[in-house]
Amino acid sequence: MIRACRDNAVPVFFITRSYAADGSDVERARRAVWEAGGKPLSPGCAKEISAKMPEAFGRDARDRQLVKPRYSAFFATGLDLILRRLGVRRLILIGTTTPNCIRTTCYDALSLDYEVTVLSDCTSSKIAEIQESNLRDMANVGAEIASSETLLQKLARP
Repeated sequence: MIRACRDNAVPVFFITRSYAADGSDVERARRAVWEAGGKPLSPGCAKEISAKMPEAFGRDARDRQLVKPRYSAFFATGLDLILRRLGVRRLILIGTTTPNCIRTTCYDALSLDYEVTVLSDCTSSKIAEIQESNLRDMANVGAEIASSETLLQKLARP
């Protein structure tokens, strides 16, 4: 999907989440876990996740990377401003986790009047029931839920 977007001049954004090494920006819901030593998403964590991009994604000079402090890619970031300056009206959401980051980004995007497509096979949840429920909820509020194959076919059309 990433390659197909690049090949079709669709801007690619990598949005990662990271906390300060001292934990001063960890939200209330994760504060106790962070203080108890479970410090994912922060520098120095033995099992840091999300801040590093999988090599399979590749990197391209046209790609953009933003760091978000909460679930939504719009919360306390410049994403909306950048998208509007680029003339972007539709977002294609892929990533993890669907009930947290994907869903909150989807709802914020819809609230900001973007058209949203969530790729069902390029998002994930801990269990299938959670995934299905969240995809259904996002569809019910106006997001398009599609497979990557469907989107690849749309991108291939002139």
